[in-house]
Amino acid sequence: MEMGMEPVGREMCPHGKKLPAVWDGHRGGCQTQGPLSELEKAIDVIIDVFHQFSRREGDKDTLTKKELKLLIEKQLANYLKHVKNQASIDQIFKDLDGNKDQQLSFGEVMLLIMRVTAATHEHLHFCEDQQHQHQHQHQHQHNH
Repeated sequence: MEMGMEPVGREMCPHGKKLPAVWDGHRGGCQTQGPLSELEKAIDVIIDVFHQFSRREGDKDTLTKKELKLLIEKQLANYLKHVKNQASIDQIFKDLDGNKDQQLSFGEVMLLIMRVTAATHEHLHFCEDQQHQHQHQHQHQHNH
């Protein structure tokens, strides 16, 4: 393939980024085709929140440790209540920084979002199960 030639079927966003292969054939470029679904809106919110914090210092598309700390304090305070001290932030940062470049890319931060989302999903099921067991026990007490 010649230098500068893009594979057929790969779109480019107006800002020059190659779109992932899953976007092959998407003729809207970076524009959507219609109203966004709830999940698509949630994805946009995640991207917007990441950029609110990534643009504060250093590289505008990565998080420093300080930016990660702010993101956790401001956006994940209820789900990461136990993350209060710098040692916890340091450990999370180290765990997420896969390439050890002392900054977190969007993909690396998505690992945190995915882990928090999965843990929250499990916790909600646990709470539902506890509530169901409590209701079931309560019904048995009234039936006897």
